[in-house]
Amino acid sequence: MKSARTPRPPRNTDPGPRPAAPPAPLSGRAIVTIIGSDRVGIIAGIANVIAEANVNILDISQSVIREFFTMIMMVDLSAATISFEALADNLARKGATLGVKVEIQREEIFKAMHRI
Repeated sequence: MKSARTPRPPRNTDPGPRPAAPPAPLSGRAIVTIIGSDRVGIIAGIANVIAEANVNILDISQSVIREFFTMIMMVDLSAATISFEALADNLARKGATLGVKVEIQREEIFKAMHRI
């Protein structure tokens, strides 16, 4: 003979909302491009923003063609003290004060966009 059992309510396996995970540290490399009219202080201004974020410049190439300034940097993000987004914002703001356009892209995105 079976005894009558009271059914148990289903267990709640959902732990509820989880606390937001801290942002993952930046890793890898990124490409910084700077384009605009040549003037004194462009390299110093951009390099200072990068240094303040504890980002290392691995390689740099710059040229001036007539009055136009172009520069490409490869940077190492692994020890950065700010987020990639914050670094991009800081670079764009500094570029605006220097009269140049500054963009940063993660290396893997840059490679994917420039594949033949």
